Amino acid sequence: VQLVESGGGLVQAGGSLRLSCSASELSGRDYAIGWFRQAPGKGREGVSCIRTSNSNPYYLDSVKGRLTISRDNSKNTVYLQMNDLKPEDTAVYYCAAQQQNRLLPVNWDFFRSGYAIDYWGQGTPVTVSS
Repeated sequence: VQLVESGGGLVQAGGSLRLSCSASELSGRDYAIGWFRQAPGKGREGVSCIRTSNSNPYYLDSVKGRLTISRDNSKNTVYLQMNDLKPEDTAVYYCAAQQQNRLLPVNWDFFRSGYAIDYWGQGTPVTVSS
């Protein structure tokens, strides 16, 4: 599976961006696909994810209400709509995919730890100016 991100860029505080993550091939498997970010000088943190088999979203508490994740399975694409952006949202945003057991719910804490991610994208930079 290859993940390709797009949509990053430079935006003023209060502005919006929509990131896209296109997956090359999911082979009918069930994945949690989501976003991590890494700000300069900081560690990578899980921001949000969504499951390919349902639309239940998961979010980092600090982004709830401003970021919305969605998916289009017909295009193998996951989106992250980011509104009311703040300078602290400045980071490289990475798409990530973790295969799921269809019998179990997504373990959000496990996903956002980043330890068991199966596939990573190359990242797209987001810069929010004040």
